Amino acid sequence: MALQCGIVGLPNVGKSTLFNCLSNAKAQAANFPFCTIEPNVGVITVPDERLNQLAELVNPQRIVPTTVEIVDIAGLVKGASKGEGLGNKFLANIRETDAILHVLRCFDDENVTHVDGSINPVRDKEIIDYELQLKDLETIESRIQKVQKQAQTGGDKTAKQAYDVLIKYKEALEQGKSARTVQFETKDEIKIADELFLLTSKPVMYVCNVDENSAVKGNKYVEMVREAVKDEDAEILVVAAKTESDIAELETYEDRQMFLEEVGLKESGVSRLIRAAYQLLNLQTYFTAGVQEVRAWTFHKGWKAPQCAGVIHTDFEKGFIRAEVIKFDDYINYGSEAAVKEAGKMGIEGKEYVVEDGDIMHFRFNV
Repeated sequence: MALQCGIVGLPNVGKSTLFNCLSNAKAQAANFPFCTIEPNVGVITVPDERLNQLAELVNPQRIVPTTVEIVDIAGLVKGASKGEGLGNKFLANIRETDAILHVLRCFDDENVTHVDGSINPVRDKEIIDYELQLKDLETIESRIQKVQKQAQTGGDKTAKQAYDVLIKYKEALEQGKSARTVQFETKDEIKIADELFLLTSKPVMYVCNVDENSAVKGNKYVEMVREAVKDEDAEILVVAAKTESDIAELETYEDRQMFLEEVGLKESGVSRLIRAAYQLLNLQTYFTAGVQEVRAWTFHKGWKAPQCAGVIHTDFEKGFIRAEVIKFDDYINYGSEAAVKEAGKMGIEGKEYVVEDGDIMHFRFNV
C-alpha cells in the first residue's frame, strides 16, 4: 500500500534536513534554494511499541514493521503556479502524493538565508497556499467550461451535480480558502470532489521547525502558526530538525535516549512525525502473530475484514470465510493465543466486521 506524504515548503526551511532524519536516503541539505531537484523518496518504518510487545511473547523468527513513504519535494517560490523556479515540477510532484507535510521555518539563524529576507512562518504558509490555490482554481475553471453548458441547459443530472461542486470550490478558492475547507454532504458530491484530485484538498500537517530550546514548548512563531490555521482542518507538529539530525547521528539507542532526556523530550520528533504522517493518511495497523513472524499490516481506517485480508494476498479476500480476532490488550494480558482462546476472548467475525487498530488477525479462506 504505497501511500505517500510529500514534504513541502519554501527553500531553506529545513525540509531536506528533516527528510534525512526520516530516511536513509540522503537528500543534499545545503544553504541555497533548489538543492533538492528530483523528489527523494524514503520508505520509513513506523515505530510501534505494540509490535515489540507481541514479539516478546511470541519469540518469532523475524519481526516485520509497517512502513509509510515520505517524499522530499523541491522548494517552492512565488509564481510557482505560473512556472517560476521549479514550479511546474513541484506541482506535478505534490499532485502525486496523498497528504502534505508542510514545513515552516520557526527559528532565527542569521547563518541560514531566507528567500524573503525575514522569518515569518505565516507569510511562508500563505505563499505556498496561494500558489496551490491558484493552480486548483485553474483546474476548476477548466472543468467548469466543460460541464457548464450541459448543467444549465440539458437534463444531465450528473453534470448539474459536478457543476455545483465546482462552483462551491471556485467560490472558496477565490476567497483565498483551500479546497479542504469545503464540506459536501451527499455521497455523489463527495465522489465528484474526490475525483478532482485538487492540491489543496489533500490532508495537511504543518511541521513547525524550531531551534533546540523550543523543541518542547514551541515559541512565538509556533503560536503565530496555531492562530493562522485554527479554522483549518489541519494538524500541527513541533520538531527541531537540526536537533533531530544530531540525534540520528548517535550510534546507540541509549545515547539517543540520553540526548532526548537532556533536551526534555520523551521521544524523538521524528517518531512523532512518522506516526502523525501515518494517521494523516487515515491508516491503521493490524497484526499477525506466529512463530515464523510477528508482522504489522497497514489498512485504511474503516475497512472490513475481507479488505484487510486482501492486504496480505488477494486470494485471502476472494476466498474469505471468517476472521479470528484477538484484541491487543487481551493478547498481552493472557500472554498467548492459546490462553486467549481458553478464556473465551477470541472473536469469530464475518465479512461485515470492521477491523480495529491493534487487532491481531487470523484469516480463514478457501480459493
